[in-house]
Amino acid sequence: MLRSARIHFLAPLIVLLSSIMALPLSALQLGGRPADQWAPSLASDQRLARLEMEEVVAAIELQPGDVVADIGAGTGMFSVQMARVVGPTGVILAQEVDAGFLPIIRESAREGGVDNVASILGEFEDPKLSRRDVDVAFIHDVLHHIDERQAYIQTLATYMAPRSRIVVIDYDMNAPGVSHQDAPEMLISPGQVASWMASVGFEVSKEHHLFDNKFFVEYTKVD
Repeated sequence: MLRSARIHFLAPLIVLLSSIMALPLSALQLGGRPADQWAPSLASDQRLARLEMEEVVAAIELQPGDVVADIGAGTGMFSVQMARVVGPTGVILAQEVDAGFLPIIRESAREGGVDNVASILGEFEDPKLSRRDVDVAFIHDVLHHIDERQAYIQTLATYMAPRSRIVVIDYDMNAPGVSHQDAPEMLISPGQVASWMASVGFEVSKEHHLFDNKFFVEYTKVD
């Protein structure tokens, strides 16, 4: 009787754990959704118009031959833009945690006429980049989705070259009417990010003022 009651008590927990384990990795991310649900909204004309992609890529002044990690590349729209700038001697490491995005990224590169985009499957704790000489890590609207942000930045820093840069564009929790107010765990501030970056030897080197509700900051590795 006791054994039967114990099993009855544990059954809901077992079902819950089983359902969590069955979820795609992206569902365990803060505010995450599977690639097949994310992709249409990420590639919508309305969203793309708000991204100011050409202005953003021009502002960070990539150079031919640069190795760039596009962290949380999504459908690869920024990856394609940056691939054109770094040219055939450069490479874009388009990283995602959901394998469903990888063929979408490869198709975006094909349609964009670039062959220097490598799709990378990373993890929530580690981007799993394929090389340790990254010149620029680009993190656009992604950092607020990461749970352990400081730990992630510490791991990301191990892939960065001397005098490399990490570029972050994300929603500013201090901006009026900023998104995700109903999910405070997804809100971050420029001050927080600057502190996390300083802990791994990166300092604020440039601030851009392109968006009303987002911060756009470059951090450079100090030798």
